[in-house]
Amino acid sequence: MNISLYWKCQLIGWAIAASYWSFQGWAGGRFNPWLAVLQFVTDVLLYVWITHLYRNFVQRRRWNDLPLNRLVRRIVPAILAMGVLYTLVTVLKIYAIRVLFIRYPQQSLVAFFKMNGLDIFIAGIRLMSIWLLAYHFYQSAQRETRLAVSYKEAQLNNLSAQLNPHFLFNSLNTIKSLVAANPRSARRGIDLLSELLRSGLYESQSKFASLESEMNLVKDYLELEKMRMEDRLQYRIEMDETLLSITIPRMCIQVLVENAVKHGISEQKEGGLITIKIVKCAHCLQICVCNPGSLENSNTPSGIGLKNLKERLSMIYRGNASFDLIEGNAGFVCAELNFPLSWLVSLR
Repeated sequence: MNISLYWKCQLIGWAIAASYWSFQGWAGGRFNPWLAVLQFVTDVLLYVWITHLYRNFVQRRRWNDLPLNRLVRRIVPAILAMGVLYTLVTVLKIYAIRVLFIRYPQQSLVAFFKMNGLDIFIAGIRLMSIWLLAYHFYQSAQRETRLAVSYKEAQLNNLSAQLNPHFLFNSLNTIKSLVAANPRSARRGIDLLSELLRSGLYESQSKFASLESEMNLVKDYLELEKMRMEDRLQYRIEMDETLLSITIPRMCIQVLVENAVKHGISEQKEGGLITIKIVKCAHCLQICVCNPGSLENSNTPSGIGLKNLKERLSMIYRGNASFDLIEGNAGFVCAELNFPLSWLVSLR
């Protein structure tokens, strides 16, 4: 039977805690093995139940996708609530066992609670704090791992696109045709191709890049493609220069532009215009890449690059960034990215 890591940790962790309590009972004298087994089993079952309730609650409300400051504001009252639940369950369990299996002098539940409730509550707060911190630390580590894997996949996808035989063949063929007719343009084409390959192979391993760096990569790509497609490819960039130092996920605009060329311009006999517009709105940085075409005749929405981009945005910004493909009335498709300004970092 395949048991998930979560359940292994739950069972092993609470079994260790229950074993420690059994050892304390043995060291204190008057040890009853059968009652020790009963206490052990009920401890594991009840406390696994309490913590599993919390896990389900957190998953339904997607707390693991929240930024740290908002998550902490929820964890503190959650610890108190779980401490109260731990206290009630533990008091009822111990009292029931004493009444049913141990001949103690008669004592009311209220009196028993007043005598032991505070100590049990403090122990519950301590245990639940440890459990919650361990759980959320693990979830955070898992999220960072998924993000790292997604970023590596994005790098491989980007490199694959750059090393695509058709792309290389077309670029080299364009450069070859320019060698005799226009040596300066041929040299420029070689420089652009080299820079694109260098960016894919040797660029910094950081998950983020400045907007300036990202746009330089996009301009190199478009200039090289324009050498091949000539007047069929036109592009216009509208951007506030004061935004250049802002950091964004690496290659996110590059993916949109590559899709605009492949699924937009290349499918139009007469070519068309790609517009890249980057503006700062009230609470977000908005990036729009528009190209001629339609979603109905394009496989762009299911492209690997765009799926990867959506996943990266979800993991990095935890639902606070968005990506949408919008079809306009004038025969244009726009890919729109929105980044929350409160999450963006300036390199300056």
